[in-house]
Amino acid sequence: MNTNQFRKYAHELVDWIADYYSEIEKYPVMSQSKPGEIFDAFNDFPPEKPVPFEKTFEEFNNIIMPGITHWQHPKFFGYFPASTSFPSLLGEMLTSAIGAQCMIWQTSPAAAELEEKTMNWLKRMLGLPVNFSGVIQDTASTATLCSLLTAREKFSSYSINENGFDSQMFTAYCSSEAHSSIEKAVKIAGLGKSNLRKIAVDEDFSMIPEALENQIEIDLINGFTPLFLTAALGTTGSTAVDNLKSIGEICNKYSIWLHVDAAFAGTALLLPEFRWMLEGIDFVDTFVFNPHKWMLTNFDCSAYFVKDREALIKTFEIMPEYLKTNVDDHVNNYRDWGIPLGRRFRALKLWFVIQTYGVEGLQNKIRHQLALTQQFIGMLDSRTDFEILAPVKFNVICFRYKPENLTDEIEINKVNAVLLDALNSTGKIFMTHTKLNGKYTLRFVIAQNLVEQRHISEAWELITETTALLGI
Repeated sequence: MNTNQFRKYAHELVDWIADYYSEIEKYPVMSQSKPGEIFDAFNDFPPEKPVPFEKTFEEFNNIIMPGITHWQHPKFFGYFPASTSFPSLLGEMLTSAIGAQCMIWQTSPAAAELEEKTMNWLKRMLGLPVNFSGVIQDTASTATLCSLLTAREKFSSYSINENGFDSQMFTAYCSSEAHSSIEKAVKIAGLGKSNLRKIAVDEDFSMIPEALENQIEIDLINGFTPLFLTAALGTTGSTAVDNLKSIGEICNKYSIWLHVDAAFAGTALLLPEFRWMLEGIDFVDTFVFNPHKWMLTNFDCSAYFVKDREALIKTFEIMPEYLKTNVDDHVNNYRDWGIPLGRRFRALKLWFVIQTYGVEGLQNKIRHQLALTQQFIGMLDSRTDFEILAPVKFNVICFRYKPENLTDEIEINKVNAVLLDALNSTGKIFMTHTKLNGKYTLRFVIAQNLVEQRHISEAWELITETTALLGI
């Protein structure tokens, strides 16, 4: 493909992207494809001869697109969002076009210095301590693993990196509602899954500090070394918020490394009215949130902040001769701030978003979605056969359908599972579920860039119509 062909096809693709967003509501939100259907549509052998781009793009439209679940659809209410925006897309285009490998400052000074600046902006935008240093990771899962590895190395005076584990038995802690990435990190870091303590939660699904301290005391008596704790500002299931101050005081008392997972809800800190979540932040060692969830920056872009940057760097730094430069003592070489050597220029799209929207624009977007959330709560409250199952802290509503003639919890769970499948199979809406206290829970997440009041009303109408069709 030469420059002229690229120009032609690139213009066509930009037109396609613009049309896609203009017409996105014509697509079923969740792909209606069956398992293996996409796989079987392609030849078993790769093409021997070049395939014209027109043919490839035709297959994209005819085979790939039917197998896409449309995460940017305004009626995508499942999981947490992978939000994007036009400024972010434009930044990503330039990132791909430049094709820089941003492992050290020398490989692209602008990439390193823009990352440092945008992370400083984010720190101020969220109200984080000025002594935090920021770096962009791919996901919060990676950031959590980085935090645990740094805690492990700092505690062991970096001897585990050098010599491997001895007989030390570390324990890690999180609530029973915490994200699964914490368990994965504990396994990868060599602590062992059996040494992760999942602490009980209260009626709001937040970690119980007294239960945490009791477990720490038990572990100490049994010869364990408490090492690492993850507090959640917005759990995955219900967006519960752990008490950072109470937990931080306990971590400080027992010299436990404190990591904060604010992957989704951290964006709410752009609003001053949510800064109450940060009470106790001075106890925190590391903090992560994902602009690629609720801050209009397309995946992947995870903002990771550390109090002790030297401990982070010392954990991950490696200095082969071919990477040494004469400016290493004066710049940030971000390859030493995380796991991969290779790094994308993620800061560019984040900068585009902040520049284009400004802090006020981002705040307005969040407040709009929070207002829509309150409208949906009012719709649920207007009916006696729907039940909200968790406090609504942000824009995630956990609820279930509970017909008055049903009292058996197993049957109620089955009904809600059937309801969810029926809703998603229409292609007009997409939701997901969790379980809270054993109750099958429908999660309705209002965080799409394109979502408006009419989408909420139409979703509610579909939900109530579908429950009526269940005939219970």
